[in-house]
Amino acid sequence: MSNHHLFDVLEQNRRDEQQRALRALLARPMLLHTHPAYPLVRKHADTLRQWLNRETGWALIIEDDFARLSKRVADHSDTTRPARLSKPSGAPPFSRRRYALTCLALAELERGEAQITLGRLGEAICQGAADPSLKTQGLQFSLEERSERRDLVAVVRLLLELGVLNRVTGDEDSFVHAQQDVLYDVNRRLLSSLLVASRGPSLVGHELDEETPSLSQRIAAITATFVPDTLDARNTALRRRLTARLLDDPLLYWDELSEEELAYLTSQRPHIARRIREATGLMDEVRAEGMAMVDPTGDLSDECLPSEGTEGHATLLLADYLAAQRTLQPLETLHQQMRRWIDEYRRYWKKSVRENGAEVELCHSALQRLKALRLVEISSDGVQALPAIGRHVLGETTIVGKQKTS
Repeated sequence: MSNHHLFDVLEQNRRDEQQRALRALLARPMLLHTHPAYPLVRKHADTLRQWLNRETGWALIIEDDFARLSKRVADHSDTTRPARLSKPSGAPPFSRRRYALTCLALAELERGEAQITLGRLGEAICQGAADPSLKTQGLQFSLEERSERRDLVAVVRLLLELGVLNRVTGDEDSFVHAQQDVLYDVNRRLLSSLLVASRGPSLVGHELDEETPSLSQRIAAITATFVPDTLDARNTALRRRLTARLLDDPLLYWDELSEEELAYLTSQRPHIARRIREATGLMDEVRAEGMAMVDPTGDLSDECLPSEGTEGHATLLLADYLAAQRTLQPLETLHQQMRRWIDEYRRYWKKSVRENGAEVELCHSALQRLKALRLVEISSDGVQALPAIGRHVLGETTIVGKQKTS
């Protein structure tokens, strides 16, 4: 092997490793040392930091036991990608109450010691939930009901997955059913790295004009970054904002952009797309209505189409139906259509969807997936298909045994 060829092979290996490391960080911004890609993140830390800072403005923190990508979401009002536990499979998404309990748990852990029990954490959360300002927002929580203990356990298991807590002894299921306690170690370094903000929440109150600012105003205040009033600084901010959005969102519609953003992306799109493509392996796809950075492997997406199982098949059928209609569809119409599919595919779908009213929940689940993928808009008037839904139009479906292919 010639020196030139050897250099090419080593260079390709280096690029592949950096791409795998960056993809791992994008998929799991809190990456524990047990993750297979963690050694690659450490190995290529300097290159990753430089690229992320230049193209997105995101910081990368690397410690002995974790790597934290300080990733900022493009839209703080987006509710389509809630937290989910990896186990059990199909665990329900976090509710508003579970998010509130998570915040109260983190506040208690920040004030606490290096170890804590589940019972003590639950009691502290109960005290925090009793705050009048939280009660007026509808938060009600105690440890009396089993459903409340399940919510607490879901929060703790999320913190276990993130690495904030490490179980020492005990079992959360025993706490739910018999309130038997569980002991945890607290990873304080990781805990301190969870919050992604430009400024601490306690430092921005005096900067807000209103006496009782809204949640969106507070979030905007703690995540806002200063941009100098120069042409170069504004262009850098635009490049970072657009690149971050293309990395974070499934796709981008032109009509969502400001005039300034659209003008910049129109002129710089090939360069932005090339840099993202080289760094992550995502492929740019441009249509008349917008563009997307498509992942050929599908492992960077929170939601995937096509997907297996009853829910996956129902979602594809619904996407195909909405793509053909194009006009606003009332929810009642979609429920009726879903019932017809249940009757048609009852031999192949799970038995629970045959029950009366099951079409409503199945339709809701499918619509939420399509909304998360930016393929539909849902309002009180009904459901409107968005242009990109055309990518998921089905061909003729053929059933072979119990397998369905399209």
